[in-house]
Amino acid sequence: MADEQLNEKDLNVEEAGAETTADARVLELEEQLAAAKDQSLRAVADLQNVRRRAEQDVEKAHKFALEKFSNDLLPVIDSLELALAHSNDEDEQVKAIREGVKLTLKMFQDTLKRYNLEAVDPHGEPFNPEHHQAMAMQESADVEPNSVLNVFQKGYLLNGRLLRPAMVVVSKAPSAAQPSINEKA
Repeated sequence: MADEQLNEKDLNVEEAGAETTADARVLELEEQLAAAKDQSLRAVADLQNVRRRAEQDVEKAHKFALEKFSNDLLPVIDSLELALAHSNDEDEQVKAIREGVKLTLKMFQDTLKRYNLEAVDPHGEPFNPEHHQAMAMQESADVEPNSVLNVFQKGYLLNGRLLRPAMVVVSKAPSAAQPSINEKA
């Protein structure tokens, strides 16, 4: 009977050890499962981020594919505008040529608008360093300081992104009159 009691105790100890080992194994497997789930969720999120970035890159490539080509066309527009500015509207000999240049410039500008290329002509507007490049400053009592007085060259935006800044003359407040030599004495 004592042997039977000892065997039962050993059996109970072995069962308790087996249960502890099984519980530990279950906990270990649950941790591995949680780690695998976390890893798979991260992989799915990374895949979604890569897909989204690729879509944005493709969209930007389509949107700004014409950037270099548009930049190469800007001097042509500038030349047509200069031709109109420097030709005499009253001269009968150049009237037909002037009209042809006007029509060509209008067609050119309409085509550029279809491709979302818009001119930045800031005459009289406040100076904006994001779209304007100040070439000079000039004192003026007629307009507020930091206003655009004159535009040397128009700027252009392609789909809202700056392609070329407008080259401008910016106003500044008139300096106080310098006292003359006679007034100092």
